[in-house]
Amino acid sequence: MVGISGREPACILPLRIEVTKVLGPGNPFWAHARCRLWIALRDGKPVGRIAGIVDEAHQRAHADLTAFFGFFESIDDPDVSDALFAAVSDWARTEGCDRLRGPMNPGINEECGLLVSGFDRPNAVMMPHAPPHFARLVEKAGFSKAKDLVAFDIALADSPSDRLDRFRKAAARRAKDVELRRVTKSNLASLLPALKEIYNSAWERNWSAVPMSPGEIDFLAERLKPLLLDGLVWLAEAGGEPAGLLLAVPDVNEALAPLRGRLLRPALIGALPMLLGWRIPTRFRLIALGVTAKHRGRGIEGMMFAETLAAAKRLGFERCEASWVLEDNRAVHQLAGIFHGRIAQVLRIYDRSI
Repeated sequence: MVGISGREPACILPLRIEVTKVLGPGNPFWAHARCRLWIALRDGKPVGRIAGIVDEAHQRAHADLTAFFGFFESIDDPDVSDALFAAVSDWARTEGCDRLRGPMNPGINEECGLLVSGFDRPNAVMMPHAPPHFARLVEKAGFSKAKDLVAFDIALADSPSDRLDRFRKAAARRAKDVELRRVTKSNLASLLPALKEIYNSAWERNWSAVPMSPGEIDFLAERLKPLLLDGLVWLAEAGGEPAGLLLAVPDVNEALAPLRGRLLRPALIGALPMLLGWRIPTRFRLIALGVTAKHRGRGIEGMMFAETLAAAKRLGFERCEASWVLEDNRAVHQLAGIFHGRIAQVLRIYDRSI
């Protein structure tokens, strides 16, 4: 189905093997969710696709009857997209749902949102991309904005070493009982229980948040472990208890671009040095930055972020993408502003009653 709708030149396709993992039965997400898939055909050729998803964990967490759509693609023809949304809506109603939201690929803890600005910017690893007509088709189908997600771009050259040092020391003075621990490939297994505890606690009150099961976190850790670099992932402990997490990885999409979603292509030879960690890409992606409610307001987020930027500069990165961030997450917006971050892309989650 890749390419049925055309793609922006900046779009970097995910590896099909990764998409297969996410949709496959080995993904623990499907222990509490179910889906239905549709392909739209015209003259025997695919012209659109969509998934309908019912996540029981979301419904329990938010006491609602929301279903989701995801993995949406369509040629620029509302007849096609309207038929896809009608199919999902009809199915969702038979599942007892009264609202449809998306895109979620397949949930809030994976790829989500539809690109509405920043089309000329390549998508970072595990982030979606889309041509402008996708949003037009979704809005024509009666969907309206539920929430915007933003991606910040930060140039490391705008955070000189002396400024980073002053910031780190000031933050450390405000949180003297806080210790930062590096998370690496070698100690990931031993620290994973603490990381699991922090993840669900730090994000539990976020908009549309759904707790990840232990199996889901293991599944994500297995996929991210090959990308871990010393200095880009941190565990914060306060008074000996888990307090915060920062997760960042090299943006290997720079190497994946020529592969166009297929691993076994001649271009793989050129991509291997970056995929194996022998060469550093231009930027890295900050995926998650959170602190448990008990320890918020103490500057722990800033401590971890400053340490990450300092390590990234030493490793040779030039830029950081912090994505995604809720449009109304003031704390992270302010932190990005301290380091001269600018909003480079906006992704939108839509919904409508059904």
